[in-house]
Amino acid sequence: MAVSEPTAPDAVASAAASEADVRLDGVTKRFGEMLAVDDLTLSIQRGHFYALLGPSGCGKTTTLRMIGGFEDPTGGRVYLGGEDVTDRPSHRRDVNTVFQSYALFPHLSVERNVAFGLERRKIGRAEVRRRVGEMLELVQLGPLAKRKPAQLSGGQQQRVALARALVNRPRALLLDEPLGALDLRLRRQLQIELKRIQQEVGITFVHVTHDQEEAMTMADTIVVMNRGRVEQAGTAEQLYELPRTAFVASFLGQSNLIDARVGAADGARTPVETHDGARLQVPSDRVGALAGEQASVGVRPEKMSLLTPEGIAPDGANVLRGRVVVASFLGVSVQYLVTTAGGEELTVIAQNEAGCAPDAFAVGREVQLCWDPRHTFVVARGADE
Repeated sequence: MAVSEPTAPDAVASAAASEADVRLDGVTKRFGEMLAVDDLTLSIQRGHFYALLGPSGCGKTTTLRMIGGFEDPTGGRVYLGGEDVTDRPSHRRDVNTVFQSYALFPHLSVERNVAFGLERRKIGRAEVRRRVGEMLELVQLGPLAKRKPAQLSGGQQQRVALARALVNRPRALLLDEPLGALDLRLRRQLQIELKRIQQEVGITFVHVTHDQEEAMTMADTIVVMNRGRVEQAGTAEQLYELPRTAFVASFLGQSNLIDARVGAADGARTPVETHDGARLQVPSDRVGALAGEQASVGVRPEKMSLLTPEGIAPDGANVLRGRVVVASFLGVSVQYLVTTAGGEELTVIAQNEAGCAPDAFAVGREVQLCWDPRHTFVVARGADE
């Protein structure tokens, strides 16, 4: 990354503030014939909460291990704070890692576990006591300082592991699916806690997960990985509302994808024709290079609504016809599976309003599926859906 020579103290400060805490430049990792990470370039800005999201085998954990120094890249360079650390061992990198397994010392108390790294660095006893106390208060474990790990719940043990990593004040904290071993209720609670802690300490967090809800709850930026490459990076809202590939559309939340041919732009909207002849509209600024091409038209299930065959759709709405094959009551919503005239099985999620029940549109009933064209997106057809 080329940086021009600063000409004033303000320029120096500005350059330092914009320097990425973590930067990967063309990083590749092979295990024998298997390509785990493929020419990955990534820049993680200071103080941000990043999530590396993807299915098993996509390369996210290998990427995290190369940042932490637990794996050596086959090619490319790893930088921390602008400094090349590619050849530096893990214990000489200014990062700490929190693992799913906690890795606490069972014979030490909570406070001694947290103090372990500071004591190894020969920090003064008073300073150790002060910093350990601050960290235990941050993770809300002050009253449990004298307990052993076996006397704690799984969530409390994970908080101890987090405090032990943060007490060293690393440049970046690496989190390798740290909530994966916890039950759903506790996992959701700690998601909020992790975000709160990150905002309070201001340290860069790099979090690996396969859980889309976890990534969307906590991360400022989500990097969706597939087959060792970045499919798309952005905020949760950007990825959800405007996915750029069929993989992202299907992996991050539910998506209804319909094969279609994209027409030529006609003002603010572009016509598309599905494979069975239905005509839909999509915002022209979402078409890009797919104009005139075979593609997939997408819409999220909660953006759609159902009407009876005789119902009148709003002016300009996209409409498909189909038949309800499954209706599932989920408490806060009702989920319908609808087979369209073209053979697709599309999902519609209707909010449970005024006692809405599955028999509102009974199985076997003919329906219209309607949605605002503004909620339509277009992605290239791919084998990775």
